[in-house]
Amino acid sequence: MKHLISLFSQSLSAFIILANVFIILGILFNRKLHGTINWFFLSLLIADLLAGGALPQISKMSFENDVSSHWCFACYAMPNFLFLSFLANLLVMHYAKYTCISYPLHYHQSWVYRWAGLYICLAWVSPLSFASMPLAWYQWNSNETSCSAEQILSWPYLYVETYVFIIPIIFAIAVMGIQLLCIARKQLKNIKKLLNSVNQSQTPSDLEQQLELRHAKSIASVSLIFLVCWVPYIVCLNISLHLEIKGNNTLPIVICIGTASAAVVPIILSLSNRQYTEFWSDMAMKAYRAGCRRQGCKQKQNNQPRGNNTEPPTNPV
Repeated sequence: MKHLISLFSQSLSAFIILANVFIILGILFNRKLHGTINWFFLSLLIADLLAGGALPQISKMSFENDVSSHWCFACYAMPNFLFLSFLANLLVMHYAKYTCISYPLHYHQSWVYRWAGLYICLAWVSPLSFASMPLAWYQWNSNETSCSAEQILSWPYLYVETYVFIIPIIFAIAVMGIQLLCIARKQLKNIKKLLNSVNQSQTPSDLEQQLELRHAKSIASVSLIFLVCWVPYIVCLNISLHLEIKGNNTLPIVICIGTASAAVVPIILSLSNRQYTEFWSDMAMKAYRAGCRRQGCKQKQNNQPRGNNTEPPTNPV
């Protein structure tokens, strides 16, 4: 059981880390993406990468028995800080995107644009402060001790973290996504009115159909992300509290599934945007063209005649 849980968490961790490294390098090497919104997104990807790296440690929580007090505190406090920073960075990124789309004329005068570094620092410092709160009641022992979650993460602390911070952050992200879809719908109606006034035809044009299809895809993607990623995370979060009360050994599996479902959100958002994969697609295209040129040169060399013998053949008789 222990080896299966470890293998499962390590596989999820490897996928999340490799995907985030792939996208981070694509943003860093693409100068077109060096803007405020993308710096927020880059901070989110780094937090997601660290959260994915902490998944194997979560699977070991129920199997650690005799460890030092310092290591026991780090086993619970550090993953908690990384996942809280991931959610905080995700909230800041969605807020910056919401401000940019909702107030496009005043976005450059907004605080989230002018003080982008401050918002990024708050997305990391605030979770660190909250994750360090167990230092107030944790008892340090130099000798080896039995490590358990009750020693570090008390029940009031877990309930405040879950129902005051985590779940409200998720619903705030969902509300901002719905409002952005409403704004896109209003803009789509205005564009359709302009097109109808210009074309003066009752049948919808190809551009209108493309815009409607794109808006439908946006609605489907937002709904799918919430249902596939956030709903399992909320369910697993509540189940994990119940299982930890009973001391069930399936707790690491539930936490890994829930955390992985949430950690996949930035990866889905990145892969759905062609700009974040533009660098790698250009590199692949260049490599493909270089390979085609080499193969073309080899084919030309093979198709050329080996010699230009103009003399008539001799008669063997």
